[in-house]
Amino acid sequence: MAKERLDKLLAHEGFGSRKDIRKLLRSCEVLVNGKQIYDPGFAVDAEKDNISVDGEEVNLHKNLYLMMNKPQHYVCSTKEGDHETVFDLLDDSLRTPYLQEKLHLVGRLDMDTEGLLLFTTDGELTHRLISPKSHISKTYLCGLEHAETAEHQAEITKQFEAGIEVGPEDNEQGFTAQPAQITWLNDTTAQLTIYEGKYHQVKRMFAAVGNKIVYLKRISMGQLKLDKELELGKYKELTDKDLELIV
Repeated sequence: MAKERLDKLLAHEGFGSRKDIRKLLRSCEVLVNGKQIYDPGFAVDAEKDNISVDGEEVNLHKNLYLMMNKPQHYVCSTKEGDHETVFDLLDDSLRTPYLQEKLHLVGRLDMDTEGLLLFTTDGELTHRLISPKSHISKTYLCGLEHAETAEHQAEITKQFEAGIEVGPEDNEQGFTAQPAQITWLNDTTAQLTIYEGKYHQVKRMFAAVGNKIVYLKRISMGQLKLDKELELGKYKELTDKDLELIV
């Protein structure tokens, strides 16, 4: 990783403007690897160097990865008029200038959809996961408006596995969905695994077979499953092992 100016890194972490950082370096004990630094332009490697301000270590995140259990009625946006956004659910500690600029969502969920939502500052990971070439699986728990007979369940399964024709919606054209797998839990509930992320895709797929989604929850991406201990609206930082499940 290329080195960056000390004042830039500290500004990103919420210590104020670069002018504020110059004052900080004069008035506080700012150490890099145990050595006091007065030069705001001092070159720092955020991956390797240890920085502290008056004895408190500064935790420099090269990249941050969060899993949220998204509740309904929150939009996947930084701003959305009268609606609260998923970013409103984050702690103040995640509102530093750097994170406000870099932290973003890996894909989105509709306002009325719950479940697994990823935030990161890692643009390369996001590109890999949302690229149409990646074919990262996404599994949803689907609640249906009306019950399906065993016979029609079998027909739906066959159509989804073959790649069903999906009609247009709003300004989006119709398309042929990639083959998808469905597991029926009962006559009104199923788990559906898809490998793309078209607009309202799951809802449109069930509309194409004459039913309607009344409850939708994403429960996994790749091999990464939503943590069952994570309450609605809560989030946690992902471990390296977690990341290996989606890359």
